[in-house]
Amino acid sequence: MALKAARRAGSVILRSFGRVDAAQISEKQRHDYVSEVDKLAEREIIRELKKAYPDFGFLAEESGASGDQKKRWIIDPLDGTSNYLRGIPHFAISIAVEADDVLQHGLIYDPIRDEVFHASKGSGAFLNDRRIRVGQCASLKGALLGYALPFRQRKHLPAYQKMLDAMFEEAQDVRRMGAASLDLAYVASGRLDGFFEIGLGPWDMAAGALLVREAGGVVTDFAGSQGFLESGNVVCANLKLLPAMLKAIDTHATIALKRKTRGAPAISTPLSLNSELK
Repeated sequence: MALKAARRAGSVILRSFGRVDAAQISEKQRHDYVSEVDKLAEREIIRELKKAYPDFGFLAEESGASGDQKKRWIIDPLDGTSNYLRGIPHFAISIAVEADDVLQHGLIYDPIRDEVFHASKGSGAFLNDRRIRVGQCASLKGALLGYALPFRQRKHLPAYQKMLDAMFEEAQDVRRMGAASLDLAYVASGRLDGFFEIGLGPWDMAAGALLVREAGGVVTDFAGSQGFLESGNVVCANLKLLPAMLKAIDTHATIALKRKTRGAPAISTPLSLNSELK
């Protein structure tokens, strides 16, 4: 069901791609934009999911929280809006299911490349029908890292720049691509070795975090705990590379960025949703 909803939203998004000069665009906050396409895509996703799961709540980027928040869909209808508005073909739709604070299912759909990244708790991660795993880079040397400058929280830029400099000094290279959900999916599939960013929303990270975990990777906040959905600060990589990234972060992070948040409790069995990601 989530894939059907994502493909419908993808059709809405692609119909306007390349002629977004006619779209209505507004600024949610400084340097953070939303278009009518974001809102239309979100409504399409919610409409489809409500048909199959009317008792589930929602946490969506544009419309916020509604319904039961103990079992909910977490939705970003268009991650990478700035890319989209400028005609850069790198953006995605992100949909996740969370029950009792535990991520159960996640899907990230890239409508340009028709790539579907999906994962279910305890069942592995996949790109279309192919199993994916995180890369095996064991240190920063030779690593290709994804990052994004904190455009929503520019007060953290000096500290963030020092973290980036420390990693880039040893890494092979870095990439800033403008869609956090795809950055996480790329870590899960081994295209990137690691990724870190400040100031994200839960909808940016939820599906991608589950993908990374199910692909054999580790996802934490900047304090090395599991509160990334609450803090908005995330770092991920394989188990061997992550400590080096966390060390670079810890050396330069401010007290605010190091602040720990509570981690989510674990449950032993995935929520059964009749394979709604298919």
